[in-house]
Amino acid sequence: MMLQARLVVSRPAFTLDIAFEVAPGEVVALLGPNGAGKTTALRALAGLTALSGGEIVLDGRGLHTLAAEQRPIGMVFQDYLLFPHLSALDNVAFGPRCQGVSKAEARRAAAALLERVGLAERAAARPRQLSGGQAQRVALARALAVEPRLLLLDEPLAALDAHTRLEIRSQLRRHLADFDGATVLVTHDPLDAMVLADRLIVIENGAVVQQGSPAEVARHPRTDYVARLVGLNLYRGVADGARVEVGELPISTTEHLTGPVFVAFAPAAVALYRTRPDGSPRNLWEARIDGIERHGDNIRVHLDGPITAFADITPAALADLDLTPGQQIWASVKAGETHAYPA
Repeated sequence: MMLQARLVVSRPAFTLDIAFEVAPGEVVALLGPNGAGKTTALRALAGLTALSGGEIVLDGRGLHTLAAEQRPIGMVFQDYLLFPHLSALDNVAFGPRCQGVSKAEARRAAAALLERVGLAERAAARPRQLSGGQAQRVALARALAVEPRLLLLDEPLAALDAHTRLEIRSQLRRHLADFDGATVLVTHDPLDAMVLADRLIVIENGAVVQQGSPAEVARHPRTDYVARLVGLNLYRGVADGARVEVGELPISTTEHLTGPVFVAFAPAAVALYRTRPDGSPRNLWEARIDGIERHGDNIRVHLDGPITAFADITPAALADLDLTPGQQIWASVKAGETHAYPA
């Protein structure tokens, strides 16, 4: 059995209308820009936001008519929402106690879950005595304590610093692999989604615009948002064999296609020249530098011209080329560095 959801929620700004399925043991990440509707979708699954239409079916049972507390769901909120007056152990035991489990049995189950997430020695600690990573694991244990069939994670790593995030991300992946129910994760961080999820569903303006495995989505972005997310330059064009017309610029590719296509290439594949290069590479255009910024260990150059593009170069290359905003420059991409696919 699985989760089958059609979520319709009417809002003043837009209407969320998405449909998707999640198999047992599968982790699905909802990705999208701010205001796309992903948190609304998660709250609708949890029963915290009413549906305007659609249905939620889990293991063959309709959940959309049930109150939030009646749904077999565990939820980890972005800021964890641990009870500050309870110990880690009693935070985890709270759900089973609400289900009518005896105090002794609930605490035994909670102790086992804390051991499973590596926090047995912190059972007596209050939330204020826990690090961010420890609090996140207590919140996960609390969500699992009610033995849910559906686990909902709302930006579960957003409250962590970069160093802690790296460690907790890998731990969370292992814990999710042990969960045999369906998991839906909301995140705006592409790395969280790529590491934690088996499948990505991208939402923009309340609608699904792309879905697939992390590798498929990264290799074949279908919107500007997804392209930026995975760090690619993306264009729509019309293909005639190995040539794609993108506006006024023809782009040569190694694929042979016909009709509407996407063309993508990495910013690192863009070479920059002060003067027109000898031999004239197959994909060559003149551009104006619209901006220069640091991007990780490299420099990202924003290019305007027949196409807008990002080029990633080293700091040494920036110094050698003596680049400045407003400057005219030549840019090129080898055909072998481009990737074309049907639109």
